[in-house]
Amino acid sequence: MNAKTDTVQSSAEALRYPWDQHPGPDEVVEVKPGVLWARLKLPFRLNHVNIYLLADGDGYAMVDAGFGNEETIEAWTKLFDGPLKGVNITRLIVTHSHPDHVGLAGWIVERFNCPLVMSQVEYLQSVYHQNRGTEERREAQRLFFRRHGMDESLTEKLLGRGQDYLKRVSVLPPSYRRISHGDDVVIGTRRFKVITGGGHALDQVMLYCADDKLFLSADQVLSKISPNVSVWAVEPDQNSLGEYLASLASLTTTLPYDLLVLPGHGVPFYGLKTRIKQLADHHEERCRLIAEACREVPQTSRALVPVVFNKHVLDEHQMGFAAGELVAHVNYMIVEGRLTAETKDGVLQFRTT
Repeated sequence: MNAKTDTVQSSAEALRYPWDQHPGPDEVVEVKPGVLWARLKLPFRLNHVNIYLLADGDGYAMVDAGFGNEETIEAWTKLFDGPLKGVNITRLIVTHSHPDHVGLAGWIVERFNCPLVMSQVEYLQSVYHQNRGTEERREAQRLFFRRHGMDESLTEKLLGRGQDYLKRVSVLPPSYRRISHGDDVVIGTRRFKVITGGGHALDQVMLYCADDKLFLSADQVLSKISPNVSVWAVEPDQNSLGEYLASLASLTTTLPYDLLVLPGHGVPFYGLKTRIKQLADHHEERCRLIAEACREVPQTSRALVPVVFNKHVLDEHQMGFAAGELVAHVNYMIVEGRLTAETKDGVLQFRTT
């Protein structure tokens, strides 16, 4: 296990990344006494997920499980035969229902005979993802993409490879222990406050230890990238971006500056409130681009995707995320009165007010 001593910086507001390197595939880094950081590979552009282990009596509580594939099982087996040899997992806390976090939950729970701990909404959402492949649900997704201007060819690609990652989940345990916003959870010698927030997921779990100035932010606040905030066919009018921005605002007002933040992707960092402002500004810039594009001529979501996502060529997997995130922005702007929507030939078009 690698350890690095924290140093104090004069400005608590400045972004600072105390670890120059992430753990290797056969390494675990101790970021605070009794707090371990592991990093697992993912098979897409977002190429890793962070896992944290919190000292908990005679073992460790694990926060998130990794992607549900054979490569992740091999990675965990190597860690449990190496730096984590003899470690007992006392409970598995899963922050949200996305497969890079809940994917291997069934395997971990079975291996260690430990309880699964989640918010109720995220557990039920995980069950939904496992059973979402019916033809009725595929047809609802098909109509959703077509209504936002995706042609038939692109729609079929999005329903195929673009959504395939959702299947990469081991069989979920049939029962779980619920945690909710505002709960106090004792893990070893630490007491954590449970904070949940919407946007990236419906009710994503974050953990805040005031005594240790430690914040496990899951995917709600990432160190160097923006978490995906999307809208999907199951709730086509959802204001997920509004929920996300409200969550960020709440974190800004309730948490102090000088926290060590442990995110679900990227590297641990200091400067939570500075990072939150960057994320809010990022989404406002996207809204500005959409408003400019819709000022003279109404636009579909499909036409707006390259306006907002213009830095990379998108494959089907990335296009699915981009489309969902674009819809999240137009839904938010409609709620805020910045766009109006009209339907022409069955396709939504948006105009700046």
